[in-house]
Amino acid sequence: MAGGIDVRGLSVAITKTGTEIVHDVSFSVARGEVLGLVGESGCGKTTVALAVCGGARAGASITTGQVTIDSRPMLGLGPVELRTRRGRDVSYVSQDPSAALNPSLRIGRQLSEMLEVHAPALRNGAVRDTICETLADVRLPSHPGFLRRYPHQLSGGQQQRLAIAMAAILRPQAIVMDEPTTGLDVTTQAHILRTVRDLCEKHQAAMVYVSHDLAVIGKIADRVLVLYAGRAVELGPTRVLERPLHPYTRGLVGAIPVISEARVLATIPGQPPRPDNRPDGCSFAERCSFRLLECSRSEPELEIVEPGHAARCIRAHAMRARPMAATVPKLEGGEAGATVPLLKISELRASYGANSVLHGVSLELGTHECVALVGESGSGKTTLGRCVVGLNTSWDGSVEYRGRELPRTARQRDREVRQALQYIFQSPYNALNPRRTIAESVGAPLAQFFSLGGRDRQARVRAALEQVSLGSHLGARYPDQLSGGERQRAAIARALVCEPQVLICDEITSALDVSVQAAIVGLLADLRAERDLAMLFVTHNLALVRSIADRVLVLNAGTIVEAGPTSRVLDAPVDSYTKALVADTPTLDYEAELVHSGEA
Repeated sequence: MAGGIDVRGLSVAITKTGTEIVHDVSFSVARGEVLGLVGESGCGKTTVALAVCGGARAGASITTGQVTIDSRPMLGLGPVELRTRRGRDVSYVSQDPSAALNPSLRIGRQLSEMLEVHAPALRNGAVRDTICETLADVRLPSHPGFLRRYPHQLSGGQQQRLAIAMAAILRPQAIVMDEPTTGLDVTTQAHILRTVRDLCEKHQAAMVYVSHDLAVIGKIADRVLVLYAGRAVELGPTRVLERPLHPYTRGLVGAIPVISEARVLATIPGQPPRPDNRPDGCSFAERCSFRLLECSRSEPELEIVEPGHAARCIRAHAMRARPMAATVPKLEGGEAGATVPLLKISELRASYGANSVLHGVSLELGTHECVALVGESGSGKTTLGRCVVGLNTSWDGSVEYRGRELPRTARQRDREVRQALQYIFQSPYNALNPRRTIAESVGAPLAQFFSLGGRDRQARVRAALEQVSLGSHLGARYPDQLSGGERQRAAIARALVCEPQVLICDEITSALDVSVQAAIVGLLADLRAERDLAMLFVTHNLALVRSIADRVLVLNAGTIVEAGPTSRVLDAPVDSYTKALVADTPTLDYEAELVHSGEA
């Protein structure tokens, strides 16, 4: 194709073993177009994204295929030429902006350095103009005070905008974005998505947008490519998400929460096959309720079923006639909190140095109840949770557990309270010890809270990993050998193994694909019923709140501005801030009813 991105027959394998991670993936992206790349963790999304930039992650190598940008090859280049092409012709925005930003350099210096290296002919005035124009494109200020800041002096949303500015400043032909809005609140995410879409159209860049969030893909992408077990299983215009033809895509769509009603989220049974243990036939056959005997015998081809729409399924034509059945039941109303609250927070005030973060926040959490805490980044959600578990010591007010006021710090609390109140951190990268295996990290709390023998401890660890849809074989791996979603599931398992009474979940599903998110939400619902588990659920995903929380508290600048039953707050918000959050929430809430992946 002339211009844009063209990938043909791409295969990537583990260098030592030759085991394929990605097999025979082909697609094209025109100038000014956004292709959404979706699939579960480990399906090969990031591997394909890196290949577009001409490389592969450590321990992997591109074995076959072609990648061209603006009709020029990206594979087989020498180190010098590859560095020149990256940034000038293609740029990459990672999920974690800290990976792209130098913490020791001021913002202005990092932007000017990009131009000095790749566009040395630009004079000082042109450099300043380009920086100002690029920052305006991503809605960041360009005054000298801002340019003198370091990355750590910016909010998470500002850091991600700056990373996008770094990627766009050279006006590349292609931009690859790998989960750029994961972890951002809905308002910031909406701004980032508008920025990305505007940049793509303004500079006519071809864009590959990697995401596990199909609602985001539905909002930003022109076309969507669904990957499963390293293979392309469906490709077409984004509207195919309204009525997908591959059972796997149908399962993903069925797992998406919608803000308009509370649904029991559909889950996809089983787990994706490991790269070294993929079946001879269709890779999805063992998890598919539509399978036939033939599916296990030979792998289907990616076949064009209708103009512009291809699917890798022998029943794809039959799926065209199959209605989108309403098999996702609505959730029943949540139970009211206990008369005597399990957890009670009264007039909590917190600060960081001279900066006041929380201003007299009060809430109660009953046995078996789930209260969602929502708001933009910086509203005080995480600070509140950290105060409750004793990780933040600069606070006043009171926190009571079962009617007993708790000491301020975790170290001052007894073992029973520390076991009962468990915290799951947002970032799985920082929550797990990189020098411990996953099994060691998950098993570490058992030594603190339970007297168990070695076999019993190992059995508990295996059970906890299975609970969060992690195969027990992953217990022997280290955090850097897992995907972001797998790391988050390991962090959840470490908290659940403690058998807590109160679980404080800080954005725990932001790094998870929708199918695993649905499984985790279902698991937490079961635990609430079985163990009377109470949850304080911190999230920016208001659609997910609809399917998990009994009540919602909206936090703005350290103050609760609205609170009430979930249905009332989301259906008829009163505060203008809440109205804005609801409006900015992306959702695939189509008029057509969603299909449940288990329909025969």
